[in-house]
Order: sequence, then C-alpha cells, then structure tokens
Amino acid sequence: MFDGLKKKLNSFRENVEDTAEEKAEAQAEAEEAAADATDADTETETPDAETHDADATEAVGGENEPTETTADSATVSDADDATSETEVETADAQASSASDSETPKTADESGDAADDSAADEAASSRERLASDAANEALESGQQESSGAGRLKRAAAFATGKVIIEEEDLEDPLWELEMALLESDVEMHVAEEILDTIREKMVGETRRQVETMGQLVQEALHDALYDVISVGQFDFDQRIAEADKPVTLIFTGVNGVGKTTSIAKMARYFEKQGLSVVLANGDTYRAGANEQIRKHAENLDTKIISHEQGGDPAAVIYDAVEYAEAHDIDVVLGDTAGRLHTSNDLMAQLEKIDRVVEPDLTLFVDEAVAGQDAVERAKQFNEAAEIDGAVLTKADADSNGGAAISIAYVTGKPILFLGVGQGYDDIEQFDPERMVERLLGEDE
Repeated sequence: MFDGLKKKLNSFRENVEDTAEEKAEAQAEAEEAAADATDADTETETPDAETHDADATEAVGGENEPTETTADSATVSDADDATSETEVETADAQASSASDSETPKTADESGDAADDSAADEAASSRERLASDAANEALESGQQESSGAGRLKRAAAFATGKVIIEEEDLEDPLWELEMALLESDVEMHVAEEILDTIREKMVGETRRQVETMGQLVQEALHDALYDVISVGQFDFDQRIAEADKPVTLIFTGVNGVGKTTSIAKMARYFEKQGLSVVLANGDTYRAGANEQIRKHAENLDTKIISHEQGGDPAAVIYDAVEYAEAHDIDVVLGDTAGRLHTSNDLMAQLEKIDRVVEPDLTLFVDEAVAGQDAVERAKQFNEAAEIDGAVLTKADADSNGGAAISIAYVTGKPILFLGVGQGYDDIEQFDPERMVERLLGEDE
C-alpha cells in the first residue's frame, strides 16, 4: 500500500542526509585547514618570543636571574614583573640625579653625572625590551587561544554538528515536490508539506545523539501528519454517544465501491454489537436494488427499498422510521452514484440532507483515483457538507495522493480504508499509522 510514494519519501530523506553530510565534511575540512595554518604561524613566531624574553630577563635581572624562557612560560605577568623592576630602577636613578643637582658639582661629580646619564639610557632600553617581551607573550597567548577554538569547532563538525540552511534543502525539496505531485498529491497540500519541512529543519542542528536521517524523518512525519489528520475525530465514540438510530448516508460517483462499502460497514457495526438496517436510496440505476439486496442476504440484515424511480429521500426516511420502531441502532443509506457535474443529482443529495438530517454523510471514492477523488470530494462537500470519507481500493494504491489530500482540502477526515473485497476488508483510518506506512516505520 502506497509503496510508490513511500520510495519517493525515502529518496528525499537520503538526499537531505547526503547533502548535510557533504556540508559537514566540507566544513570540517575547512576548519582543520584553518587550524593547521594557525599552528604553523604560531610555530614560526615562537623562537622570536623566546629570544625577546631571554633578552628582557638578562637586562632586568642580570646574571643572577634565569635566562631561559620558553613560549609556554612566557606570559603577560612575567613581562609585567620585568617592567615593574625597570620602573623602580628608573625612579631610583631619577631621585639620585635630583639630589646631585642641589649641590655644586666637582670634576668628579661631573664624571658621575655622565655615568648617571648612561645608566638612564640603559634603564630606558631595559624598559623597552620588557615591554616588547610582554606584547610578544600576549600575542602568542591570543593566537594559541584562537587556534584551539578553531580546532574545537572543527571537531564539533566532525562529530556531527551542522546547521541546516535553506539552500541545503533547495534541491531535495524541489525533487520532493515533484514526487508528491506525481503521486497525485494536491498542489496546495504539497506546498503545505514543503513549508512545514522548511520550518522544522532550517536552522536546526544535527546533534551527536541524532543522525541527519532521524531529523529528516521527524520533519517528514510532522509535515505528513499535519495534513493527513485534519478534522480527525473518534468515529466509534461519535456513534456510541449519538442518539439511536444513528443515520449514515453514503455518497459518491458511479462504480467506486459505494454499495460494497455500505455492506462492509454493516459488518463492522454488527461486530461491535450494534443492529443495522440498510436503505436503498439508489432508485435510478437498474440493478442497484438487486445488488444491495444480495449484500443484505449475505449479512442477514434488514433492507428497506422502493420501486425503481422512487424518491431517494423518502426511502431513507422510511428506513429511519423503521429503525425507530424496531430499536435498530444504525441506518445505512445508499444513494445514486452521482457525478459531481450533474446539478440534478446533486440537488437530490441536498434534499436527502434536508429531509433526513443524517448524523453523518460519508463520501466514498477510490484511493487510486488520486486528484479526481480530491476534486470530487470538494464538490460533494460543497453540496451536502460531508463529515468524512471512505477510500476504497487502498490496497491497490501505490501513490497515496488521495489519502494525503482529501482531509486537508475538505477539512473533513478520512475515516475508513477499503483493503479488499471481503466484508471484513475494511479498516478504520489512523493518521499515525498512515504516516508510519509512508515512512516505512511499520516494517
């Protein structure tokens, strides 16, 4: 069931995953290359930093201070210490010079002044050397920090973190849109699915605990579920809570399995312990009465019918009266197979709706009809406001376009799927299970 669409959805998931993986690898390689370049620059600059540090240490501390400094031990604090020592010596020299200027200088003192001037120049030189060493150490530390950050980012990309951008989805989404349209998904429904996927994925990050395939799976799941589950309600609960008899009218075009679906629904209710009466409102078609009578006999179920050409609304009304008189729980009314382009037949359907006031009006069509089924559902809903749909031949449908589209287009849910020719071959529609089938989660 829906195998063709299922393959196309899986193809989209694989395309997005491949695109994201390629992007992650490219980003990781770029970050690693940048990190390697930074490391090479740092190694080139390290010997100069060592030389300046050693010179600064000798100038400040003399022979008694350590003269070996590596790039790892050269820090801003070391440079600051050297600068502080220089400032102290400079202050001492200036104080000494000021004291000497207060008294007359002798020849010896003039010589001493020359010596002091030389000392000042040496102190200034030491200060410059210490400052240069501090700057070198600071720059070296910043470069090492930047390199480490880049390496961390490269490692993050390599371990699976990558931000998904809209351009990453552009090609895969276009291919998905074509796949949905080819699978008979209505255009506006396809656009809604794509918009939801964009909203769910753009800007998301692939986490280490989650593969890109899982992210795509979640986005597809949510997008499909949002359109398939529109209007969904608990059918069994609605029937159980309704006043008896509950009246269901079945509408649809000729040849889609409407009468057979009514017989299947009769078996469905009887298995739940509810009594049923059938009403043949298809009074126009020759052989219609015989067909529904045959089903009633097989199911041992009561049927109400009139002569061919009678008023369909009157037939179904009589069936409701019979059910009330005999405590029957459910009335299932058949109608003529109407073409949605036939004004006379659609007007007859409107009359049934006014006269009988059914609890539920169910639209029946083939799942394999695709876009035609979607368009017919819209027309029937406008004529008599359907409450839900039954899709026949779902087991033969590889596309699933009608199953995806009808609920979103009409605002009314798909309630049952026909999956075979037997009376038991009908299953209640479950949006979650439908999505699981499409995404392969029920294998």
